[in-house]
Amino acid sequence: MKRVKHQDVFTERPPAKAAPDAKQLRKLAGDWLKQRRADAQLSQADLAARLGLKYYTFISQVENGFSRVPTEIMGAWARELGLEQAAFARHLLMYYEPEMYRLLFGAESK
Repeated sequence: MKRVKHQDVFTERPPAKAAPDAKQLRKLAGDWLKQRRADAQLSQADLAARLGLKYYTFISQVENGFSRVPTEIMGAWARELGLEQAAFARHLLMYYEPEMYRLLFGAESK
């Protein structure tokens, strides 16, 4: 049986609207985190001190999309913002790992 050129078991998906890139998604996550910090009435320095971070500038880097909330302090970060830890982690996963979020929760990423 002849195989038609380009006939594969897995076909490419049709082009979809452009998804935001990782940098844009980190910035959106940072904006969300900044608003949650403001809601908790904490400065960047306050939050950094509560998390035991040496420099408050790390909070700024996360909020500006240059870094991510490290997994090992995600629970503490949520607690200091007065948020439920699992929901906090799930929300950040939507920004940090949109495909993993889609696979786990079966929903379109943000």
